[in-house]
Amino acid sequence: MVEPQWVPSDEDVAEARLTDFVSWVQGRCGVTLADYQALWRWSVNDLDDFWQAVWEYFEVQSTTPPGAALVDDSMPGAHWFPEARVNYVRQALRHQTRLHPAIRSSGEDTPDVEVSWEELRRQVGALASTLKTHGVGEGDRVVGYLPNIPEAIVAFLATASLGAVWAACGQDYSAAAALTRLGQLDPTVLIAADGYRFGGRAHRRDADVAKVRAGLPGLRLTVRVERLGGEAGDVPDGLGRPGAVMCWEEASAGDAPLDPVDVPFDHPLWVVFSSGTTGLPKGIVHGHGGVMLEHLKSIALQNDIGPTDALFWYTSPSWMMWNFQVAALLVGATIVCYDGSPSHPAPDTVWDIASRQRATMVGTSPGYVLACAKAGVVPRADHDLGALRAVGITGSSLPASSSLWLSENVGESVPVFSISGGTDVVTAFAGGVRTVPVWPGELSVPYLGVALDAFDEQGRPVRGQVGELVVTRPMPSMPVRFWNDPDGEKYRGAYYGVYPGVWRHGDWITITDRGSVVVHGRSDSTLNRNGIRMGSADIYQVVEGLPEIAEALVLGVEQSDGGYWMPLFVVLADGAELDDALRGRIAAAVRDQVSPRHVPDEIIAAPGIPHTRTGKKLEVPIKRILQGGDPTTAVDRSAVDAPDLVDWYTAQRP
Repeated sequence: MVEPQWVPSDEDVAEARLTDFVSWVQGRCGVTLADYQALWRWSVNDLDDFWQAVWEYFEVQSTTPPGAALVDDSMPGAHWFPEARVNYVRQALRHQTRLHPAIRSSGEDTPDVEVSWEELRRQVGALASTLKTHGVGEGDRVVGYLPNIPEAIVAFLATASLGAVWAACGQDYSAAAALTRLGQLDPTVLIAADGYRFGGRAHRRDADVAKVRAGLPGLRLTVRVERLGGEAGDVPDGLGRPGAVMCWEEASAGDAPLDPVDVPFDHPLWVVFSSGTTGLPKGIVHGHGGVMLEHLKSIALQNDIGPTDALFWYTSPSWMMWNFQVAALLVGATIVCYDGSPSHPAPDTVWDIASRQRATMVGTSPGYVLACAKAGVVPRADHDLGALRAVGITGSSLPASSSLWLSENVGESVPVFSISGGTDVVTAFAGGVRTVPVWPGELSVPYLGVALDAFDEQGRPVRGQVGELVVTRPMPSMPVRFWNDPDGEKYRGAYYGVYPGVWRHGDWITITDRGSVVVHGRSDSTLNRNGIRMGSADIYQVVEGLPEIAEALVLGVEQSDGGYWMPLFVVLADGAELDDALRGRIAAAVRDQVSPRHVPDEIIAAPGIPHTRTGKKLEVPIKRILQGGDPTTAVDRSAVDAPDLVDWYTAQRP
């Protein structure tokens, strides 16, 4: 029996926003909801009543009566609140107060700054006026090539206020990689910084901005955000200069009134992109209303964030967690932005910022937690984390050992809310909640309104064993459509090709008897030795916990002769050597802590592990290369953090 590492106190439960919501729902709907599982069952069995309740509880504003919540529950094709007229920005900026800022911002070698709610509203209104002057209206696209800075948030809100569509890339993407994403949208405005800081270095992007401009012939305006100062770069001769150029200070000057345009519930809010490692990145379109409702629920009810909180999630505009973090504005909370490395100038930089900015929730990745543990970091001893109420984790599975490390080294009273979801729905399917215990290595609950299940290969629900993560009923934040997919074929194929009418996400999970969720990794990179399916995350949790191992990559490679090769690539810690003794310890650890079936066929020292730009290991593309696939088509190198590693893995083919 796994013991919980955190149990909510009576005070936690009494003060949770969820408890207030349950009391309100019981009075409004005449239902009895004894615990979280009862609330979850009601939320998925009666989607119409649940989402109507979310709408009313958070007093979402519509210029017309919203009508029924769900008039068609087809998957795909669900139709939500067809009579509503909304705007995300109206909800985000309705909480204006002088008690705390809207945004706090930190960066490497730059002073901390604050943006008040009044100033945020002024800048959004001013920039919206500038965009409108340059012809931006409903449905037009405005794109950002920006680091995680306040200007990115202002640009998004100004765009959305006009009913225009936002999309962005972080500046760690090259110009070519940015264009494979943003260029699909034929944008009318580009908002770009001159560079960013990371790891103690200034990374100028003037030349890349020039290339991006040249690759977007429909531009009417480029707004330049100066971050690094010094001599500004220019567009090289011959590339052309589409549209006007304006500095940020000019574009956001003045006191133009902000009057958000009311749009239909499913009117496009933004386009977010898939990783694009195996082909052209998919542009995933989400609507104003669906995002707003889903994020109100997730931010307030699941993560218990409200007006007195400050949310700091280490992220980038390239990653959906940036979009998720912005949602803290929907409940009047403060956002903490950071432009820089999580480990510079020291491994505990994230905790230092959390302390300095009085963050009440910090979000990071399992990789960062493991790096802190191996570096001997003790955040609770070295930093004042008295304001911290929760730690959020996503990006990959959080090992039980890392979850326990957080409790021991950050604080036993601080719950660890590991979440699992995706860019596809720009939210989580499962995670934590203030009223339910946290068990190490598990996600405590399915999220409200998410009809989460685990299916076997025949489409039958399974419990206590590994199955495909599926969602059997619609969610309002499911994509409105894919960009440039007029007949919906790509969208249907991405999620509904295996189980008709059921969303298959592509993760292996186990749903436990207590209703918690264990995530085993991507099902499209499944290890399947002798017909036994295994998740890569189970192996990573053990191997990456060894002090000699910095990171690992395990693959299951079906061979043309019918054989099956399961290599484990390991990146060694400084001073470690992969000799027979270490190979034996790795194999023994996997055998003892996972199972004999999980022991790899071969353990190989690697110079590094390639990732997507959002930090996910490149399991599927590298597997295809090891099966003999063409490395020039198996992976888009511009979407990889260390593209030179692709050549090394290609040379490892048997």
